Amino acid sequence: MRRFDSYTDARRQFRTVLDSASTGRVTTVRREHETFTVVPAALFRGQLERLLPADAVVAAEGGGWAAWLPSLPVHGEADTFDAAVGDLITALREYADDWNDRLLNAPNHQANWAVVELIELSTDDELRRWITSGDTQDPAAAVSGAR
Repeated sequence: MRRFDSYTDARRQFRTVLDSASTGRVTTVRREHETFTVVPAALFRGQLERLLPADAVVAAEGGGWAAWLPSLPVHGEADTFDAAVGDLITALREYADDWNDRLLNAPNHQANWAVVELIELSTDDELRRWITSGDTQDPAAAVSGAR
């Protein structure tokens, strides 16, 4: 069973809902006139990472480093490349909190729901890899924004 036609049905069989989703099957729950999909977080996170390139820019500026995502109103800065990326990760986490608290309905922020999901489902190491495309060994490559 992988389609649950009501919230009540899904609640009664919650273990079955999760078991179905964990096998990779498309699992849905219907509630009134809306259908929800239940997906393992790791699978969802991996797909978001593949579909949403960070396009991060990390650049040497004024004796330090700056890091930002052109598509989001966040940035990080520090004395070193790694610290600037770490500061950007902190800024991303703060943005995700703000988005969930108050920005989700703001017209200029609504479209950021997928990146907020990615942030929420990622560890700091996963975000670092996403931002730097796995190349933290070569800061010179990041200066150009190369992925």
